[in-house]
Amino acid sequence: MSASELQPAEWLDQRFWARLDALESRHRQIQSEHSEARRELERLSPDESAQLCDAWRRYCEVVAELDQATAELEALRTCAT
Repeated sequence: MSASELQPAEWLDQRFWARLDALESRHRQIQSEHSEARRELERLSPDESAQLCDAWRRYCEVVAELDQATAELEALRTCAT
């Protein structure tokens, strides 16, 4: 094995490794948060689960309506200029 095979590639400077370490740490933290959130959802009663689903469905509907209205406003603004 040559010396170049034992060392990190030259183009991978210290900033790269620092960023990689930070991203890996963030990824582990988010995985942990995901697991905790899933456990919380699994503890919901059937009634609470149904309420959550209804609230989420309504939220998605409102976001879709907002996106549509925003797109229409943007189209009108673009045509008016």
